[in-house]
Order: sequence, then structure tokens, then C-alpha cells
Amino acid sequence: MKDLAIQFGVKLREERKRLGISQDKMALLAEIDRSYVGRIERGEVNITLEKAYQLAEVLGCDIRVLLP
Repeated sequence: MKDLAIQFGVKLREERKRLGISQDKMALLAEIDRSYVGRIERGEVNITLEKAYQLAEVLGCDIRVLLP
């Protein structure tokens, strides 16, 4: 399961950077703490589906882009 969290985090970071969005801005738009965004991107936490969809919405992408 840990591998899935890491893969999701990598894809999230890649998409965020591709769009030129900072962790701070993404956290603000998603209404979550910036340090939590960092932990998600490093695969240190398992997030809920609700948060995953929320992050995809903030990035303007389909959730499938972020899923491993």
C-alpha cells in the first residue's frame, strides 16, 4: 500500500510542477495545510478519495492522471 501512496505523490508533484503551482498555492486552493501537501507528495500519508478528487479539481485534471 505504501507504494501506491508514493506513486500518487509523485504524480501529484509532477502535475503541480507542470502547471507551475507552488505547494503553498495548491494547499490554499484545496483548503489543506501546506505541510500535509508535502507529506502527500512524499507518500508519507494515505489520503481519502475525497482529498484526491479535491486535489485533482484544484489542478484542473481528471483524477486518473494522478492515480498509479
